[in-house]
Amino acid sequence: MLIGEVARRSGVSARMLRHYESLGLVRPSGRTGAGYREYSDADIRRIFHVESLRALGMSLREIGRALDDPDFAPATIVGDLVRATRERIAAETELLTRLHRIDAAGPADWEDVLQVVALLQALGSQSAGARQRAALAVADEVPVPVEALVEAVLRESEPNVAGALRWALARSGDGDGDGSGGPALLAEGLGSPVAAVRERAVRALAELPVEEAAARLRAALGHPDAVVRGHAALTLGARGEADAVPALVDLVVAGRDDTGAADALGDLAGDATAAERIATALAERLADAATDAPARGRLTQALAAVPGATAARVLGELSRDADRAVALTATYVLRLRDAR
Repeated sequence: MLIGEVARRSGVSARMLRHYESLGLVRPSGRTGAGYREYSDADIRRIFHVESLRALGMSLREIGRALDDPDFAPATIVGDLVRATRERIAAETELLTRLHRIDAAGPADWEDVLQVVALLQALGSQSAGARQRAALAVADEVPVPVEALVEAVLRESEPNVAGALRWALARSGDGDGDGSGGPALLAEGLGSPVAAVRERAVRALAELPVEEAAARLRAALGHPDAVVRGHAALTLGARGEADAVPALVDLVVAGRDDTGAADALGDLAGDATAAERIATALAERLADAATDAPARGRLTQALAAVPGATAARVLGELSRDADRAVALTATYVLRLRDAR
């Protein structure tokens, strides 16, 4: 079969066939009387083999080795191809993400594009100072996508930089400073398998001044991670949301941020109904913690900030408690209440 017919049937151009011949990949088995290349069935099969291996991403040099070396191990080259392909996909995905973020910033001209590129690079810098300066640049109205800020917040371990990034995120959004888009992205962070990421997410949600963030925090009150529940409860309690009471009591019992939790419970006990509800919740946990002396001591102290008859009654009972520390604390709290 002559080269033109081979090109038509195989889809490989005559020029490429000549290139394969120059590399020694596919040599026509014969020549016609007029000197034209003549390909056998075996030559054509080899052409298809070359094209199949090219489709896998192999170089022509690798293909030559694979077809000519009887001891060549296919698994080796396939493994190399898998690694190279993954690296290429990762690089292309990173580039695509960056392009999407530049587009989301809505640059008006090339100067804006360059500013966004520089800011995105700074957010990913190895230097904590550079990352912090990038966060502060957002405050100067350099356009940056919320998605990029959330990603930076969730991976930042340096406390000062993390604080600057949360502040920048709270100021960002779709142009009106409402942080829109951030709550949903941070909520995804609450599902991370990494505890530190979950904590960063809930801390950032606590600083977003939008209702959607508050709704995400309410949902986080039932989160399986006690740290997430605690941050959500302290934030919501400080905002006067009664749904936070059970989680705040849990913090008192566990001794995590128990002072802040007790203060929040006191603030929530602003009316008689709320005070009775909170005092009852504390009393129930006192009964459950009969053998946990430190927890009973913290619960007794928490009752100090709760007004009302129920709190006074429970404190009166505790002033006669067998645990001397609890009894002394309850007696002291009652004296303070009487003095007021």
